[in-house]
Amino acid sequence: MNRTQALIIGAGPTGLFLAYLLNRFGLSVRIIDKAEHPGTTSRALGVQARTLEFYRQVGLEEELLNEGLKLDRANLWVSRKPVGRLNLRDMGSGLSPFPFLLIYPQDEHEKFLIERLRSSGIEVERSISLESFEQSASGVKAILRRESGQSEFCEADYIFGCDGAHSQVREQLGIPFTGSTYDQLFYVADVTAEGPMINGELHAALDEADFLAIFPLKEPAHVRLIGSIQGTRADETLTLKWEDVQVGAAKRLEIDVKEVHWFSTYRAHHRVAELFRKDRAFLLGDAAHIHSPVGGQGMNTGLGDAMNLAWKIAAVVRGQASRELLSTYEGERISFARRLVNTTDRVFTFITSRGELAKKVRTQWVPVVMPRLFNTRMARQFFFRTISQTVIHYHASPLSSGRCSNLRAGDRLPWFEVRANGVRKDNYITLVGIDWQVHVYGIPNEALAQTCATHGIALHSFHWNGQAEKLGLSNRYFYLVRPDGYIGLIGSIRSPDVLDEYLRRWELHQPPKSEGHLSLRTRLDSTM
Repeated sequence: MNRTQALIIGAGPTGLFLAYLLNRFGLSVRIIDKAEHPGTTSRALGVQARTLEFYRQVGLEEELLNEGLKLDRANLWVSRKPVGRLNLRDMGSGLSPFPFLLIYPQDEHEKFLIERLRSSGIEVERSISLESFEQSASGVKAILRRESGQSEFCEADYIFGCDGAHSQVREQLGIPFTGSTYDQLFYVADVTAEGPMINGELHAALDEADFLAIFPLKEPAHVRLIGSIQGTRADETLTLKWEDVQVGAAKRLEIDVKEVHWFSTYRAHHRVAELFRKDRAFLLGDAAHIHSPVGGQGMNTGLGDAMNLAWKIAAVVRGQASRELLSTYEGERISFARRLVNTTDRVFTFITSRGELAKKVRTQWVPVVMPRLFNTRMARQFFFRTISQTVIHYHASPLSSGRCSNLRAGDRLPWFEVRANGVRKDNYITLVGIDWQVHVYGIPNEALAQTCATHGIALHSFHWNGQAEKLGLSNRYFYLVRPDGYIGLIGSIRSPDVLDEYLRRWELHQPPKSEGHLSLRTRLDSTM
């Protein structure tokens, strides 16, 4: 019988990133997928800033930035006429090291993660499906079935359902997947085309007829078309081809398609699983929640699930934290998933509504108001915060304790950049390595330094400046930062006993240091 610490079902972006993280933490990993090949048709395009921040922590961001396309402009069209132009360039300036929306198609994203896994010695095992599994106090026993019909047994410490909306893991756990399916039918087409809208910018037709969005890809003349199809029965979805839909918005907007690389139809859903965990089984990504396509949140939310869970699993498996740590995964991620589904549902319903009020807002109000708003820094930053996932918080988590000024434990650590000796640095540089660490924006005292040293927690001190103060950081407090960059504890520098109590409460301590693993460091570091 095969034995592994982590058995991952599903090799989409969520499963791949989870496998990569767990392997980096030194855990043994198996990742299987019932598909013979990686996906070649995908709807997910946007990589949000928070995802890039996570990727930076493990050195994955550079290739995405090189291969992806930063989205600088969005154009609004009504009745074949341009009615608005939105400036998206660096709209999150001052809020993140990645103040933009990156276009990087999911199929390419998966290939990138597969190659990174392969270079780490992990191969995705394909044409293998999960037949069944059972759990006990000591682990999971799963039966896997190959395409040939041959079965094999696999034991694991934990099993992870990253197997999409029709998750076999979720179904075998008997977890309800509540929600519904939207009436509208949509298509997605990957094409090479010519026309005034094929210019490296985003275009959206807001007509009362068929909706159409045109997303640029990095290769010249290569775009992704996402549109709605009116008056189509559900039983027709499998037979539709590009020729059946091109007479709609695409033709009206003078998009001359030269080659269709692939074409697919789909219906959007909004659902959230009632549980994200049952004993040693966890649900992540589309297996746990699916959303409307508004805002490009789905894939990024799954990657956030992986980041939230990986360091917790690793700490527990390696005996560096209380098993109670695992219970925080569901509470933190399910609350966000529910809020997100409700928000995107309301927006999506309004955008696709054929009512007179919605039509008037889309075709008359939005083209006038939105461009004006996007000329203001405040509106641009509000929009960035809304879609970038940088405002996700875990205030209600048992891992979150303390507050100061407008910062609360559970918030993402505020990011800021300074210039030191002619070189730009930021306070996220210490997050590389994914470990618990204490930040002080000022001068730490010896008592705090000693508490950190006792528990093997890295202590990083940063020069106090006006920018840090503006973001709510205080030179009178310390900030215990979680491995995923969220603040776990805020306490007075003069009261290091609060830190000691927190670390003992969760049984957090330094792992053995070994080359090739992400390990905690003990040091007092003036990085700025």
